Amino acid sequence: MPLARRVYGLSRSALIYYGIPQRANRLARLYAPFVPKGGLCFDVGAHIGNRVACFRRLGARVIAVEPEDDCARILRFLFGNDEDVTIVEAALGRANGEAALHIDDGNPTLSTLSAEWIDAVSKSERFSGVRYSRQQTVPLTTLDRLIGHYGLPDFTKIDVEGFEAEVLLGLSHRLPALSFEYVHVARDAAIACVEALERLDRYEYNHSRGESHVLAAPAWLDARQAIDLIDRLPDNADSGDIYARLARH
Repeated sequence: MPLARRVYGLSRSALIYYGIPQRANRLARLYAPFVPKGGLCFDVGAHIGNRVACFRRLGARVIAVEPEDDCARILRFLFGNDEDVTIVEAALGRANGEAALHIDDGNPTLSTLSAEWIDAVSKSERFSGVRYSRQQTVPLTTLDRLIGHYGLPDFTKIDVEGFEAEVLLGLSHRLPALSFEYVHVARDAAIACVEALERLDRYEYNHSRGESHVLAAPAWLDARQAIDLIDRLPDNADSGDIYARLARH
């Protein structure tokens, strides 16, 4: 049964992220303003690589960061022969070390290093089917070390189920542009990301709801407005992503 659930979970992810052809076109339109041809992208929480595929379609080199063993195998299968994709089998945090990755084999996209995230989603009916039944000890590194090794990315996507702020606390460089996930049941994690970025420099923010892959706000928001947006998310809100770029001084 555990193996069957792992196969089911990965097949479900493949259908969600690769089974809708129009999604790839929407993703490319969304990321095109942030990702120059010949640029560099970090995909932190690469899962099974649909963002990697999008960044490559836009002509960027990609550092795909994914600690979960099953997902890393799929990334190696899909991109292992692409010299412009580097797969880093690790998680990111505020310091080097090791951590326990909690995995729901039926929903591998919800794997997390955050105990607070698990506590939050366990109280939500929308996550009632989630079962964290397996753990994997994974190496931790930092954004700073990745930048030191590969260079400053033009765009960084961070989707690590409630651990996003910890990833940003391992950063002392200004990132030109990035995204991080928000979820209504764990809004404090997204607010902490805004606060972490503002300690580095002044940013402006937008957001994309669910899998719409379009920016929802007609004008970019300052940090206070972004925090207010996250704080006012209704309890039935879809998850989504906050986009941030360095503010124009």
